[in-house]
Amino acid sequence: MNDARRLVIVVWSCGPDRPGGAALAAAPFVYALAARALDRDVEMHFTSSAVRWLVAGEADAAHTDRARSKTVRDFIREAHAAGVKLYACAMARHEHARDETLIDEIDGVAGAATVIDAAAEADARVMVF
Repeated sequence: MNDARRLVIVVWSCGPDRPGGAALAAAPFVYALAARALDRDVEMHFTSSAVRWLVAGEADAAHTDRARSKTVRDFIREAHAAGVKLYACAMARHEHARDETLIDEIDGVAGAATVIDAAAEADARVMVF
């Protein structure tokens, strides 16, 4: 039996500056939503340029599929509504979104130590995208 109750997802390599970044960003949200459906506590930590997805307006027109049926912003809203906690990395924010307004759905700013601490806990798992 799996005793992991907490899933920490690091969203790192699928920022809006990467070709196909919006399509790649869909995957961590799908995993986060699946984990919530399994009643796991879920956090998403946006690092590197992926922190830009949390900047107001950035994710609004970033479609995640060819049919253009869903945007990164849609996934953010859905994940937040499902109880996923969203965090901006402090270092990434300083580098990629220093003076910009972040969306209302974020639960705060966290750093690498938060993820490392979770990785050391017996009841937590960490995934990196």
